[in-house]
Amino acid sequence: MDAKLQRRVQRYGWDKAAAHYERYWARQLEPAQALLLKYAALSPGERVLDIAAGSGLVTLKAADAVGPAGAVVATDISEQMVDLLRANAAERGHAHLTVERMEAEQLRFPDASFDVVLCALGLMYVTDPAASVSEMFRVLKPGGRMVAAVWGARADCGWAEIFPIVERRVASEVCPLFFQLGGGDALRWTLEGAGFTDVAVERISTTLDYADGDEACGAAFAGGPVALAYARFDEPTVAEAHAEYLASIEAHRHGAGYAVPGEFVVARGRRAAGR
Repeated sequence: MDAKLQRRVQRYGWDKAAAHYERYWARQLEPAQALLLKYAALSPGERVLDIAAGSGLVTLKAADAVGPAGAVVATDISEQMVDLLRANAAERGHAHLTVERMEAEQLRFPDASFDVVLCALGLMYVTDPAASVSEMFRVLKPGGRMVAAVWGARADCGWAEIFPIVERRVASEVCPLFFQLGGGDALRWTLEGAGFTDVAVERISTTLDYADGDEACGAAFAGGPVALAYARFDEPTVAEAHAEYLASIEAHRHGAGYAVPGEFVVARGRRAAGR
């Protein structure tokens, strides 16, 4: 898919997903986000950039950590996610948190602007992950650090059939690069290729727990990256896609619920002092 078109698919897809995102994903993503924040080791007074911030599940915690003496800037490709994060920040009284709609491949910030750059489960959706990581390197101060999390290997993510299920019902790939960074040492190589040093990578297994099939389908179809295509399905197509997806995770069913395996990869790196 053309890169410009893919960015439009992501922008408007996440606009559709925004209203459902926290309901279905806040608890499921917490293990990856907790490890990312642990690696970030944020301190009061630091200036932090959170890329592909979504509704702010990581951003708000980062703002708590740096305090009013610091600053957090959040970006996301989706206008609806930006609006949601602004509302969440206002509710928390975080005047030191600002939000902008921006593409990760081209950050509108000067060189060496931030002490820390975070990207929690956003790199799977960008059209050029290497360019995005290079942008993260550029906006970091010398000595600054970055932490990124992605979903892991396709074989270790039991929900992965959602993409071909949707793609069979639309005329294009929905997330063609989704598992690219999750396999092998791809994430490490991407960070090192951008110039990061002291790169460390950790894989963690997780389980996505759903009370029933409706919750599993809500998370897979309405609350994530296929939401734009899903919104165009008619009722028979919805029913057919739901049935096919539930069949794909049948091996993980326990009574009425599902415990679907998944994997996260979290990597940290540093921009060397003097670079």
